[in-house]
Amino acid sequence: MWTLHGDGTNVKPGAIVLPEERLSWPRTIGFGAQHVVAMFGATFLVPLLTGMPPTTTLFFSGFGTLFFLLITWGRLPSYLGSSFAFIAPVKALVDGGDMGSALFGIMCTGILLALIGALVQVTGAAWLDQLMPPVVTGAIVALIGFALAGAATDNYAQAPLVATITLAVVCLSAVVLRGFAARLSILFGIVVGYLVALGRGEIDFSKVDQAKWIGLPEFHHPTVDWSVLPMFLPIVLALVAENVGHVRSVAHLTDRPAINRESGRALIADGLATTVAGGFGGSATTTYGENIGVMTATRVFSSAAYVVAGVVAMLLSLSPKFGALLMTIPSGVIGGVTVALYGLIGLIGVRIWLDNKIDFANPVNLYTAAAALIIGIGNLTVTRGDVSLSGITLGSVAAIVIYHVMRALQRDPHEAVSKDLVDPGA
Repeated sequence: MWTLHGDGTNVKPGAIVLPEERLSWPRTIGFGAQHVVAMFGATFLVPLLTGMPPTTTLFFSGFGTLFFLLITWGRLPSYLGSSFAFIAPVKALVDGGDMGSALFGIMCTGILLALIGALVQVTGAAWLDQLMPPVVTGAIVALIGFALAGAATDNYAQAPLVATITLAVVCLSAVVLRGFAARLSILFGIVVGYLVALGRGEIDFSKVDQAKWIGLPEFHHPTVDWSVLPMFLPIVLALVAENVGHVRSVAHLTDRPAINRESGRALIADGLATTVAGGFGGSATTTYGENIGVMTATRVFSSAAYVVAGVVAMLLSLSPKFGALLMTIPSGVIGGVTVALYGLIGLIGVRIWLDNKIDFANPVNLYTAAAALIIGIGNLTVTRGDVSLSGITLGSVAAIVIYHVMRALQRDPHEAVSKDLVDPGA
C-alpha cells in the first residue's frame, strides 16, 4: 500500500514522490496514463516488426508490469515493455512460419534471466560488473541497435515519401515540442505518417471491419526446438544490462542507494514475465527507459502509477479491433520510425561508453568494441547443422570473450595503442 504524498495534490519544488507514495487517485491515474503513452510506441512496434500478435504482446506487457511490481514489492517503479533485443531471431523464425520455435526461444531466455537474477539475489551484483564492464555492456547494446539497420532501411525503401515524412516529424517533434510532449516524438511520427499514408490510399481496413470490439488476445504456445537456443540465449546479456541499468538509474534519481539491492529481484521478475509471455504468444519484456524519462520529467516515482499503467494496457489488449487497427500501419511508417529508433538504441551503447569515460586508447577496450560492432552490424552468421548463430549472438559473445582474454594477457593495463592505429590518417 502507498502513503499519501503531502496533501495528495501538490509536489513542492525540488521534492519527489517516492515509490511507496502516491498522489490522489485521479492524479495517479493521470500519471499512469502518461506511462501508457510513453511505452506504447515502442511496445506495439515490436510485434509489428516481428509478426507477433500485437494485442497479445500488449496483454503480457501489462501483466508483466504488475507481476514485476509484485515481485519487487513496489520498491522499484518500472514498466515492462517489448524488448527490441529479440527482434532479429523472432522475425527470422516467424517469417519462416515457425512462431512456436520463436516462443520457445523467448521462454528459455526468460528462464535463464530468472536464474541469473536468483544468483544475483544470493551473491550480489559485483560479479556482473566484472563479467560485463561498461565497455562490454556498451558494445552489446550498441550492436543490437545497429544490427537492425537493414530491416529499417528495407521498410523505408518500400514507401520513401511516407517514410521521409514520418522520420521528419519524429526529428522535428523532439526539438520543437517541450517537456513530456517532446518524449512522444516517435508516437507523433507514427500518427502523422499514418495519416499521410491514409490520404494516399495505402491502408487496408478490411481486417479491422471484420474484427470484434471485445475479445481475448490471440494466444499461441511454444514448440520445443533446442536448435534455436543459440540464437536466443546470448540476448540475456542485453537484458541483464538493461535491468541493472534501470535499477541504478532509479536509485540515483531518488537518491536511494538501497534500491540497488533490488537488482536480483528485478532480473527474476523480468525473467519470469518473459517466460510467461513466451509460453502464451507474447513478446519478450524488458524494463523501459522511456518510462524512466517520464519519472525524471515529472519527479513522480510512485509505483502506484505503474499499477494503473499495467491495468490499462491489459484492458486495451482485450479489443481485437484495436489490434487489427495496429496491424494496418504501413511499411513506410515503420521504416521512418525504425531508422530513428534503431539508431537511438545503438547510441545508448555509445552513451554507456561516454558516461563511464571508456579509454579507447587502451587496446583491450578498442578491439572489444570494434570486433563486436562489425560482427553485429555485418550480421556474421555461422551455421553448423541445425544450429545457426547470428550477428547479434556472435557479437555479444565476442565482446565478452575478447575483453577477458585480452585483459588476462595484457602486460600493462595502462599501455596505450599506437596513435597510427587509433587515427590512421595521422
